[in-house]
Amino acid sequence: MRKLDKLLEYNKAFVENKEYEKYETSKEPDKKIVILSCMDTRLTDLLPKSMNLKNGDAKIIKNAGATIMHPFGSIMRSIIVAIYEFEVDEVLIVGHHGCGMCNLDTEVLLDKILDRDISEDTINTLSNSGINVSKFLHGFESVEESIEDSVNVVKNHPLIPKDIIVHGLVISPETGKIDVVVDGYKN
Repeated sequence: MRKLDKLLEYNKAFVENKEYEKYETSKEPDKKIVILSCMDTRLTDLLPKSMNLKNGDAKIIKNAGATIMHPFGSIMRSIIVAIYEFEVDEVLIVGHHGCGMCNLDTEVLLDKILDRDISEDTINTLSNSGINVSKFLHGFESVEESIEDSVNVVKNHPLIPKDIIVHGLVISPETGKIDVVVDGYKN
């Protein structure tokens, strides 16, 4: 059975058995926080459990590396919407130790892209159009520095009110232990 078919079969039973009832909440985050976290699968359940978050407590945004790549990209858009539409007053940027985006070898990644039938011509067309594909795919050298950079993007964004508190954290994907990189109450 294909993955989507399995998912839909499970979903049908989930709805019929009213299993959704234990997750019912409003769209307003009860704890008034928004979290940017890495998409690492080890954090799916671990991150909210390690922070005592239940369904409905926080807006959670995920991407590769928990990084804000552009001050006017989709991540910042989501944070801004959370602040103004859902009364979020604290932002948590949460990276993790052992992140795959740390020291990512973009040449190896580009080789994988080429191996999947994306042509060299496509890469060259992007390059000739002013897109540095290696830079676009590049991660970061230090999780802590990446977190600090993303915290600074949020704190210094022209559409973010000065009273918004922004924290930078790093979580262990093995234990859930959280280390503070930027304490938003002190900065």
